[in-house]
Amino acid sequence: MTVQPEPGAAGTPAAIAPDDLAVAGVPAAAEAAARDEVPAEQSGRMSHAEVIQALSGLMLGMFVTILASTIVSNALPRIIADLGGTQSVYTWVVTTELLSMTATVPLWGKMADLYSKKLLIQLSLSLFVVGSLIAGFAPNVTLLLVSRIAQGVGAGGMGALAMIVMAAMIPPRELGRYSGVFGAVFGAATIAGPLIGGVLVDTSWLGWRWCFFIGIPFSLAAIALLQKTLHLPVVRRPVKVDWLGALLIMAGVCTLLIWSSLAGQHFAWGSWQTAALVCGGVLLLALAVWTESRAAEPIIPLGIFRNRTVALTVVASTLVGVALFGGTVFLSQYFQVALGKSPTVAGLMSLPMIFGLLVSSTVAGQLITRFGRWKAYLVVGSLVMTGGFLLLSTIDAKTGVVLLAAYLVVLGIGVGMLMQNLVLAAQNDVPAAELGAATSTLTFFRSMGGAIGVSALGAVLTNRVTSLFVDHFGAAATGGGSAKVPDLETLPAPVLAVIRDIYGTATSDLFLVAAPIAFLAVLAVVFIKEKPLSTLTGDERRAREAAAAPH
Repeated sequence: MTVQPEPGAAGTPAAIAPDDLAVAGVPAAAEAAARDEVPAEQSGRMSHAEVIQALSGLMLGMFVTILASTIVSNALPRIIADLGGTQSVYTWVVTTELLSMTATVPLWGKMADLYSKKLLIQLSLSLFVVGSLIAGFAPNVTLLLVSRIAQGVGAGGMGALAMIVMAAMIPPRELGRYSGVFGAVFGAATIAGPLIGGVLVDTSWLGWRWCFFIGIPFSLAAIALLQKTLHLPVVRRPVKVDWLGALLIMAGVCTLLIWSSLAGQHFAWGSWQTAALVCGGVLLLALAVWTESRAAEPIIPLGIFRNRTVALTVVASTLVGVALFGGTVFLSQYFQVALGKSPTVAGLMSLPMIFGLLVSSTVAGQLITRFGRWKAYLVVGSLVMTGGFLLLSTIDAKTGVVLLAAYLVVLGIGVGMLMQNLVLAAQNDVPAAELGAATSTLTFFRSMGGAIGVSALGAVLTNRVTSLFVDHFGAAATGGGSAKVPDLETLPAPVLAVIRDIYGTATSDLFLVAAPIAFLAVLAVVFIKEKPLSTLTGDERRAREAAAAPH
């Protein structure tokens, strides 16, 4: 095995393991850096300014893919109406991207351990561009759904590879100082998406198709920036990707996510469809485990789950996904239906949570870099997140905007301290050769938890709203099925007040269900053993481990 710089990289990667020094021709300063004896800047490792420059294309790519997930939220009603779609299609425009993104994350992570990370990121962005073009020109809902799959695959690659590239360039001890950059990108894209989407839809000479076109020039710019600024060493060795395992994992996950997306809405949770989909999904995943256990290059190395830190961070990430995404995705509906706010104002009302996330992730990251301690932030973050859900379980249709903003800030602070540092803990505790697999595994389980949480907690919300409708208006109000969201503008004031109270109460009950799920994450992180953060980058660790391996 040899380690070579990518085309255009400047010099040989810093801190090759000592056994390779005579072959690689690396100066003594690099050898000392490999032993942590001298500062990184004396070893040839990238400086802070160089890292920021290298991350520019990465951050731009992340911004575009996150923006694509949020920009369509305000545009979907117009899109579905123009293309003649149904309510079911409305759901699947969102679900198809989530399915393809979640299912392909492990494959992207594994390929990052085997191939050029820069090339893979550029490939994921190219897929995203293709999907955006198809979506923008889509003449019908069928082609639109196909385009969302391509967008999801590209977004899944971008999401998985971003943290892997960070770990390759930056030692775990230094990762904290860059958390604020990631938080800023996430916050800006989350906030800007719905606002930009609303403006595009309401501008007659642009229209909803520009919700897809607008990301294309930024994606192309990101590809060009990555080519110019991102230079990572490439591991050259014979590889064999376990495509059968990848297919079985994707098929099993998609089957379960399709079930969680449809159950409770298109068929009952206890129906034969549920039994068929759950049994089929479990069987496919069992076959995937059997295949992975025998593969030379498994997509998800099963051995990483024997690592206590990885296993516990996976559990915590899944629970965070279920509670966070399952709980907060319905906030916009609460803002609009229970509080009577416009879609634009509803988008702005999520700002406090983003602000709390930004500040806490930045401050916690800086403190971790300075002192090298990280477990306390996981424990405190998970406790604060649980407290945020408990506070939100007290809201109703009369909750003041200031009080609601304070609750959202608490939730954002907890999430900011927890989510990114779970990845840091796992990356710090696995061999460098498994950085990609470990990172993508955490991303995968968090996304899957989010998808299941949205479906399961969405069913809880639907059932609660329906039961409250029956209590107030009688069984005839729902027609024997689920309650439908009424047109609020057509309702008389007394009925409108009751409807708003129903949605306020149901939403608070939803957060009351999410709180104990979040508390389980507290129990998971408490048992994670804190280990000193490595001061070597992922590439330096890989070189050292390769040199130490028997030849």
